[in-house]
Amino acid sequence: MDLKTVIREIPDFPKPGILFYDITPIMEQPAAFQAAIDGLRRLLDGVAVDALAAVESRGFIFGGPLGLAMDKPMVLMRKAGKLPAATYAETYALEYGEATLEVHQDAFAAGARVVIVDDLLATGGTAEATARLVKQAGGEVAAFLFMVELDDLKGREKLTSFAPVFSLVNYA
Repeated sequence: MDLKTVIREIPDFPKPGILFYDITPIMEQPAAFQAAIDGLRRLLDGVAVDALAAVESRGFIFGGPLGLAMDKPMVLMRKAGKLPAATYAETYALEYGEATLEVHQDAFAAGARVVIVDDLLATGGTAEATARLVKQAGGEVAAFLFMVELDDLKGREKLTSFAPVFSLVNYA
């Protein structure tokens, strides 16, 4: 299935001049959602994986079913203040301000091979912060996995020093 035919393009959202790629129609169509999970799983063929680290919140959409399909645990990478046990935190820059992600300190076994899962790779800031958190929590980044990558924003360039980057759908 060509998932580009399912992803909705919305011009001028969230502000004028931005073309937004809306992935919600994928989840609204079970066959498309299954194709997305199957495609993401195939991208990881040959990658040694102990756990998935899914980034709040849309990374959870793909990380959960992918973890089940691969029989691997899914670790939540959450916004600050959302996890109940002791955490590590990583603050990173956004277009307008900054954000903080957290992970439980006991989320990964020492040396665990972790695939970071998110819906979209744009500039790479969130994924880079997630990689630093995985390492701080004792894991090793095995790969980055995205549903969509916006190639022109060059986020991949920030990430390849950590691990390979895989995207199911690319937009130039």
